[in-house]
Amino acid sequence: MKLDRLLAITMSLLNQTRVSATELAERFEVSLRTIYRDMESINQAGIPIISFPGSDGGYEIMSGYRIDKQVLSFDDFSAICSALRGAKSATDSSDINELLERVGALMPAPASGASSAQVDLDFKPAPNDKEKIEPLHKAIKELKVVRFHYLDNKGQETERTIEPMGLFLKGYVWYVYGYCLTRSDIRVFRLSRMLHLSSLSDTFIRRNYTLQDVERQFMEKADFQKVRAVLRFQPEMKTRVRDEFGYDEVSDHPDGTLSVIAHYSSTERAVRSILSYSSFVLVIEPAELIEELAGHIRKMARIYNIN
Repeated sequence: MKLDRLLAITMSLLNQTRVSATELAERFEVSLRTIYRDMESINQAGIPIISFPGSDGGYEIMSGYRIDKQVLSFDDFSAICSALRGAKSATDSSDINELLERVGALMPAPASGASSAQVDLDFKPAPNDKEKIEPLHKAIKELKVVRFHYLDNKGQETERTIEPMGLFLKGYVWYVYGYCLTRSDIRVFRLSRMLHLSSLSDTFIRRNYTLQDVERQFMEKADFQKVRAVLRFQPEMKTRVRDEFGYDEVSDHPDGTLSVIAHYSSTERAVRSILSYSSFVLVIEPAELIEELAGHIRKMARIYNIN
């Protein structure tokens, strides 16, 4: 995990006069670019790092600087521990237990009346996802290729072989990203759609990609505002509308109905979302989306023999 690596790099810099980026990259099995970013993160955290060019170059912590555990308050440490416990709830990693012990050893005594944690994070996945997280996490650490069957949005099943690079949680959904040998490109896979997962004996050399690179590539291709829809909801849907669209997108009316300007990445996603509201929503515009919905409703009527 990145936090674990940053702490280990900081300890290395404290215990050695100078460390090269190449040495750190080999020790932590990451790319040089990742080490450069780590150094920037450590600098931004308030630990002054000096870089030296040349064949004898590398990184040092500024002469005379020492980390005082009081730099972070008890509340700061509590927040860090809460985040680590949240990560542990997802992976059950023994490495996180060890990191929690090290962080706990640095914690100052709590002030009178201070609470141990103001925010408690629980990232525990669904059982179907959890059984995949452990083997994927192991394959990522050991640089092992994995194979599985994958279901796309239309229910089509394909076999995929990937070099897994990392797991991440986004919008309460677990994903793995990696290089897909089947498609010869970086891909992101939703764990709940992966079937028959197996780790192979084949190993790989990690490619020079980070999760940030993958997200940037995805965001450049995706258009989340491709379909703009004006929706009118019945009062019974008020709670769900507030949950899903937020307060800024919603307008209340005197009769209790709510208007929403919603954006979707595709007509297909818009139709699936709107149909989930049953008869409690009316689409005002656009006309092409109304026609698409009408077509789906006619198909449903035929299924249930409704004239």
